[in-house]
Amino acid sequence: MRVAVLGLGEAGRVFAEGFADRGHDVVGFDPADVSVDTRIQRSRSVAEAVTGADVILSLTTAAHAVTAATEAAQGARSGAIYIDVNAGAPALKEAVRDAIQRPDVSVVDGAVIGSVRSLGVGVEVLLAGSAAEEAAQQLTLLGGNPNAISDVLGDASRRKLLRSVFMKGLGALISESMDAADAAGEHDWMEFQIAEALADGVAGVERLHTGTHLHAARRARELSDSLAGLGGSESAWPMTSAARNYHLRSSHSTMDLSVRLAAIPTAALGDAGDRLGLLHSAVKPVWEAPAVAGRALTVWTRPGDNAAVHQALEQARPGDILMVAGGGHLERALMGELIGERAVSKGIRAFITDGAVRDAEELARIGFPVWSAGVSPAGPYKDGPGRVDVPISIGGVVCLPGDYVVADADGVIVIPGAQAETLAARGEAVLEDEARRRREILRARESGETSCPQR
Repeated sequence: MRVAVLGLGEAGRVFAEGFADRGHDVVGFDPADVSVDTRIQRSRSVAEAVTGADVILSLTTAAHAVTAATEAAQGARSGAIYIDVNAGAPALKEAVRDAIQRPDVSVVDGAVIGSVRSLGVGVEVLLAGSAAEEAAQQLTLLGGNPNAISDVLGDASRRKLLRSVFMKGLGALISESMDAADAAGEHDWMEFQIAEALADGVAGVERLHTGTHLHAARRARELSDSLAGLGGSESAWPMTSAARNYHLRSSHSTMDLSVRLAAIPTAALGDAGDRLGLLHSAVKPVWEAPAVAGRALTVWTRPGDNAAVHQALEQARPGDILMVAGGGHLERALMGELIGERAVSKGIRAFITDGAVRDAEELARIGFPVWSAGVSPAGPYKDGPGRVDVPISIGGVVCLPGDYVVADADGVIVIPGAQAETLAARGEAVLEDEARRRREILRARESGETSCPQR
């Protein structure tokens, strides 16, 4: 049988090599230069990889699932089965089906249940959709361990996300316990305590602890999807919310997206995010500061009072962006040169407020980036009340502690932490598309054509 595997990361390699071990013709595609067994034929594109394949297994990551499906539709043969095994919400599987847009290609929702690293190609794969039974037969022939559970597309992913409430929560609990043990100098003792409670002992501790940190960003997105599927507010599911936040914090410590996001204009990020998350246009740079990106340290203060700003300065870490909700009050400045100097010393990247600031020329001189809704020479009160590190509304946008913030000459955008990597990829795609359109416009201009590509 000929099978195409899209995405040759850890899981993709395991499946591709497992199918090849059983004598099947395996073609793989991955844009990265990853190492894979020589029995796997590498293709230059998704469309080339799927040509002639009986089964197409997509393991590209959720962020690229729809793009892969769109490209696969161009090369898939009539009668092929397309199994999307990317972890995501049921809506993602519907988007994949819509991207294929071919009635002669069957789209099946797949969900891996268990550790691919431990179980290999024999890991259980839940299947759902109108062709789930047929897909199960094909995967069995390939050497897989499928379980067709429903003819409703999305049911496999829905069950996986429900399982994630437990499994990802367990991984976060074990990891935080080991973090606490490391801080107390009791690593070995704590590892023994946890291992005693697990069926696979120390190996289980290592697997869950290592996997939590290695796949933190992806698992944070999974838990966000789990929360969305559970219904009600996130506060109704405190353990799952906490597990999601632990994964987010872990992903930030190992993979800071700030540099990547700062290179993408807020306009492109806004386009990529359905024009959501953009602060009111009144919030502008006080001076021609360079683009910045970082994680939000939120401040909620009484209009015209900056007692909470001083409190935030004590708590801030290098790389933070102070997001100060000042209630739109423009008659008293919430910060000026002295706070700017303290912020520079703390390594704070920027100060952003929907209130006012002062000392504009001095802020430019010291090079501290500031965005505000106005400038006023009047100083602030310092009586409070105020709150630090709490959810705020600033410039018409909700901002949570730890969200990513990007600011440039056009304005400011807030990006939820769980969506940062996905939105960065989409923003980069917007830039690539704009560059292509620009080239077409210039080519048309040089050739004297009267029509140009439309935006």
